[in-house]
Amino acid sequence: MRHLASKGIRVAKQPSLIGKRRSAAGKEPRESYQNRRQEISEAAVRVFHRLGYSAASVSAVAAELGVDRATLYYYFSSKEQMFDEIVRTVLESNAELARRIADSPISPARKLRELITALMNSYGSNYPLLYIYIREDLTHVSDTRSTWSEHMRQLNRNIEQSVIDIVEQGYADKSFRRVGVPRIVAYGILGMLNWSHRWYKPDRGASADEIGKVFAEMILSGLESPY
Repeated sequence: MRHLASKGIRVAKQPSLIGKRRSAAGKEPRESYQNRRQEISEAAVRVFHRLGYSAASVSAVAAELGVDRATLYYYFSSKEQMFDEIVRTVLESNAELARRIADSPISPARKLRELITALMNSYGSNYPLLYIYIREDLTHVSDTRSTWSEHMRQLNRNIEQSVIDIVEQGYADKSFRRVGVPRIVAYGILGMLNWSHRWYKPDRGASADEIGKVFAEMILSGLESPY
């Protein structure tokens, strides 16, 4: 092939072995393929939690599953793709949920209670994935993932805006006391939820749902108007 190339004859590039195997994996029955990707994703989350994002590797995920590294490349091209895809799916779901609650016809107090509890439950059901994302500040990553990181920042802004809108609604109908700028109130609420990454363990103490309800009660006891 080198001889042909040296004479100016273009030689078609042959797909790599990994590329061939990934293509073959993609031709599996859809349910089987998705189930296997889910299994790999769950193993990756355990590895990310145990080793931290930076120290985790495809090899470590393969070892967690008891398979060779090449097998994982059939389904994911890198640890970044594993992590990015899982986090993106969860944050998109949370942002959509926050918007639905903010736009619903129920009272601002009930909206805030439901949203705080729902977000805490999401942290619990997706433990420790979102905590890794928060802990390692992965909204700031290399240029090669700038599209993903900007999408994550936008999703976070969307969630923040939903909380701000609920606070403004409560101010408008006077069901909330005007304790401060809505954005600061929203940051306080989300900060309380995010800081739980320092101490929350799903197998120890209160459940995510119980914690969410306590947080909501604390916040609303300071916001709700007595009149």
